[in-house]
Amino acid sequence: MFKKSILVLVAALAVGVAYAQDTLKKVKDSGTITMGVRESSGVLSYTLGGSKYVGYHVAICEKAIENIEKAIGKKLNVQFQPVTSQNRIPLMQNGTIDIECGSTTNNATRQKDVSFANTTFVEEVRMVVKPDSNIKSIADLKGKTVATTTGTTSVQTLRKNKRAESLEFKELFGKDHSDSFLLVESGRADAFVMDGSLLAGLIARSKNPKDFKIVGEVLSVEPIAIMTRKDDEGLLKIVNATIAELVKSGEIFKIYDKWFMQPTVPSGAVVNLPMSDALRNVLKHPNNLPAEEFAKKVAS
Repeated sequence: MFKKSILVLVAALAVGVAYAQDTLKKVKDSGTITMGVRESSGVLSYTLGGSKYVGYHVAICEKAIENIEKAIGKKLNVQFQPVTSQNRIPLMQNGTIDIECGSTTNNATRQKDVSFANTTFVEEVRMVVKPDSNIKSIADLKGKTVATTTGTTSVQTLRKNKRAESLEFKELFGKDHSDSFLLVESGRADAFVMDGSLLAGLIARSKNPKDFKIVGEVLSVEPIAIMTRKDDEGLLKIVNATIAELVKSGEIFKIYDKWFMQPTVPSGAVVNLPMSDALRNVLKHPNNLPAEEFAKKVAS
């Protein structure tokens, strides 16, 4: 399925193209590739315990790694390295991880430090609350405690929203998404502002899903993508070729359906989040535009 695309990539490598960051050489020499994964990023990337990680983006990265192996002519030992919103970029820069397959928003600031493959998920930032909270919109957050995850941009996005101008609320930070969700679950926070898919996944896997609901205006529409080291063109070409072939064959839609519309391991919970028109469009017209440009394109 991927043979033609990979042969083209191998040919490009053979002519001696110089790359600022050559992960392909690194992993070929070491025999190991390290995938950065998240422990609780909805069904994009999460842990089953121990060293087992699964999810929509993990599945796409596993397909990319198969093609990396074909390109370098060597079977690789795949290691999973859990990362957080705070350390994912430093761990990419210092070589601890080779490819990051979590829930990272591609934005202009991050593009100064790392590179992104073409967009594979489009996120809508919203908030989760308890049904009896009486919070239905941004205006209802006045005087409330809002949870978010350290190292993410969600509360910044909230504060930039016109409806939040002059709105006073307290911020409470969780170390990861599960911790932030727990702040609402335990009553220490009134709302958790985060990517809608992550919120839906956390609700689906909670003890009592009916105790939570996603409410409020869409705060932003953001492109989520697989991350690599800055200017790592060799690896990016393989990842983007993999994504293109998954779209062409229709397999990416099956992968999406498995994680967002079918019972997920280990609990059997269903996120029930149909693929958005925005994601269908970006898969049809691939790009790695940062959030700032992507939002303008979606709005136009």
